[in-house]
Amino acid sequence: MIEVDAVIIGGGIVGASAALFLSKAGRRVALLERDFCGSHSSGVNYGGVRRQGRPLSQLPLSQRAHEIWSRLPQLIGINGEYQRSGHLKLARSLNDLHALQDYAASSQGFGLDLQVLDRNELRERFPWVGEVAVGASFCPDDGHANPRLVSPAFAQAARRHGAQLHEQCAVNVVEHDGQRFRVSTQNGLELRAPWLLNCAGAWAGNLAAQFGEAGPMPAGHPAMLVTEPLPLVMNASAGVEGGGIYARQVARGNCVWGGGQGFALDDARARPGQHAVIEILRQAVELYPFREGAQAIRTWSGTEGYLPDRQPVIGHSSTQPGLLHAFGFAGAGFQIGPAVGQALTEIICSGTSTTPLDAFSITRFHSISVA
Repeated sequence: MIEVDAVIIGGGIVGASAALFLSKAGRRVALLERDFCGSHSSGVNYGGVRRQGRPLSQLPLSQRAHEIWSRLPQLIGINGEYQRSGHLKLARSLNDLHALQDYAASSQGFGLDLQVLDRNELRERFPWVGEVAVGASFCPDDGHANPRLVSPAFAQAARRHGAQLHEQCAVNVVEHDGQRFRVSTQNGLELRAPWLLNCAGAWAGNLAAQFGEAGPMPAGHPAMLVTEPLPLVMNASAGVEGGGIYARQVARGNCVWGGGQGFALDDARARPGQHAVIEILRQAVELYPFREGAQAIRTWSGTEGYLPDRQPVIGHSSTQPGLLHAFGFAGAGFQIGPAVGQALTEIICSGTSTTPLDAFSITRFHSISVA
């Protein structure tokens, strides 16, 4: 029996961040990951590190994460190709531009420093954007990073600070004996702890259901592709108001594009599908004409969970003391993940998070029955 202060199920960026901050606070931690840390949505996402466009309720956590990202090398030992290139959100219509103006007004006071650009200002500052865009909103300190480097690095940093990492370690049984959680794994580990952190991504709803809590979370499979290296043109990460493709260019010249949905191969694997890839390419040429003729060299997808309101669940279980949830980030957990891990650490170490989490309580789904 392995006795620890906290067992974390799920080795994505949220679980790994919690393991790191708890270990730095002197807590004994075991992080369980059924595959490899950072191998699912935390490691195969687009890599956007943005605050712009988030619901206002997420901005305090997002701002907290923004500060953590600023000291990434000191925290995890690498910069993860993180750069504050700025994030550009394009408007295809005047209605979309008005929506961006409204968001800029409502998000004042959160430190985003949004700059709303009309058509002429957009062309002057970002001439690589296609004529289809009538304006944009620019957040100068947002950016992007390489999730394949960053997410596993959080787990390795946690290990260096004393956390136990158990990869390829699927969980068989989770129960509470009245005093502590008891967790059994397929490879024979038995763990016991007063705290259990449910950071299992798209599969976290199943664990919540074991404790009588609804987390209705169908899976999605974002389609992604990367091109051959192209001349460096894009000096900002970009998205589209109202939905569409998102795009960024890395220092080597490769362009990373995402948009639309793929399909599942099984419970753990997914592919983007031909239709999604063709639609990404079509929109890419329309929005960013310099990319016409670029060759896609790799496509991929992952699995993430979508709660009905597209807001995550973060914080205490309503049915089981000692159980903390952190899941349902709907494709937007990469940037905010480290702040969530830090907030969970505060709950365990001091009883409460200094960043409000009420908006993310699982109790908002109480009216939904658990099968």
